[in-house]
Amino acid sequence: MVGVLRRVQKKQLENKLRYGECWYDSGFVFTDDLGQHLKPQNVYREYKRMVAAIGCPNARFHDLRHSYAVAAIRSGDDIKTVQENLGHATAAFTLDVYGHVTEQMKKESADRMEQFIKSVKA
Repeated sequence: MVGVLRRVQKKQLENKLRYGECWYDSGFVFTDDLGQHLKPQNVYREYKRMVAAIGCPNARFHDLRHSYAVAAIRSGDDIKTVQENLGHATAAFTLDVYGHVTEQMKKESADRMEQFIKSVKA
């Protein structure tokens, strides 16, 4: 990830030199060639190009948000952190939306415990 950020920074410095006074120092990490914020339609178009290239043309941009939430919960992030990162008003709402993940985690935990008990009995 650091390598990606360094390449972006290098590209921005090159663009700043190339465009001179036309360059706008927005302070954003990801910008267009002139330093302006990325336009939503351009981000969306690039996203659709990438998901089509990997064989998932029906993937929605919002699916990224869902994927983040599921990965965060499964990796052990506490629900309050996930709630705040997603901008949900309450942790209860986050649990309502992503409760299926915690249910799957409970099943996996029970399966691991069953395997442990079987190994102790043997």
